[in-house]
Amino acid sequence: MQIDGAGRQQRGHVLLIAGDAAVRRRAVQVAPSANLAALGVLPASALLNSHVPSDTTYLDGARDPNTVLMRLRAAAATPGPLLVYLSGRLTLDRRGQGLHLALAGTTASTVRYTALPWDWLGTELAARPAGPTTVVLDLVADKSAWPVLQEYGSLPASPSAEVYGVVVPPAFAGGPHQVSAYTRHWIDQLRRSPTRPANLQLHAFAVGAAALPPGTLVLPATRELGPPAAPQAPPAPQAPPGQTSDPRPHIHALASGGRHQEAASLAQAWEQHVLQTHGYTSPEATHWAEIRADLARMAGNYRSATQLWINAGHTRLEHQPPDAPEVLAAAAGALYCWTQLKDQAAARDSGPELVRLLRALPSLEPRLLRLTQQRLEVLEGAVGGVG
Repeated sequence: MQIDGAGRQQRGHVLLIAGDAAVRRRAVQVAPSANLAALGVLPASALLNSHVPSDTTYLDGARDPNTVLMRLRAAAATPGPLLVYLSGRLTLDRRGQGLHLALAGTTASTVRYTALPWDWLGTELAARPAGPTTVVLDLVADKSAWPVLQEYGSLPASPSAEVYGVVVPPAFAGGPHQVSAYTRHWIDQLRRSPTRPANLQLHAFAVGAAALPPGTLVLPATRELGPPAAPQAPPAPQAPPGQTSDPRPHIHALASGGRHQEAASLAQAWEQHVLQTHGYTSPEATHWAEIRADLARMAGNYRSATQLWINAGHTRLEHQPPDAPEVLAAAAGALYCWTQLKDQAAARDSGPELVRLLRALPSLEPRLLRLTQQRLEVLEGAVGGVG
């Protein structure tokens, strides 16, 4: 039995919320009810990545935002791990200009009264106890909400929550499957992986395999809403590497606060120290290369991030089995960053190395490799035809 700091037994909660379906030209773009049904066959322990006792709440077909708020508030009060999954149509209150999750029966003229204000999600999760909080989103933005999302570049939930998901644009035709591609691949990875992947790894593989429409907003984004977080005080300048406290929280705080160059320089300095101390092929050196890869991702430098993750994956394969979590995580990071590359030439150049890395992972879902190869073939044709 796990006990939290207040002496209470830890208990987890899974809250699955289905909003209104998104339909374009009579074709369903997202079917939230189907997504909830697919997630419902998974055990809560797999969704939460925890074996503490837990509860699961399904909200499908709700019409009153206050009903959803009550369920959200009750789930947020749980002392253990919490997963909130939301699927449906994101819309805009044209009068107040606030984003809302459309519920059953929501129309353009009734958004203020029949849809869930997006701000409520952040407000309720901000008061969470110390248990880990994960928010997973599979949404479609309608024509009123999409310009606002493009301006924001993100969709906030709570600073204390891990937020993963996709928001696809309004002008795309729905696929042949009822279950959304992103949610379907998230589920497939949970079923197929011999050990439960980390949430970021699940997210990266799902994004890479889903063949998302162009312009899809992928979360986490490199630019978040709100003012930059205040960075922690830096270590004493006279303290040499290896004799300060752990520098990683400070480096992460710099990057989270938008001070990407400072974070990258500090991480590179520590990497050089580790290389000299432990050697170029040491696990410590590979770990710092992965830190620099993630810092590049946070800064929006997907070209560098892709190459760093690919290199880390190959280095780990020299010393670890191909199904090791660290190897799979490096491949997930490389694949995710590669899918975010807008520069076709850069994506073409790093594509073959990525394919070689993915081919070395027998436990990887074959669809991921196949889609990567298909995209690379398109890129090679496009770049070759430019000249």
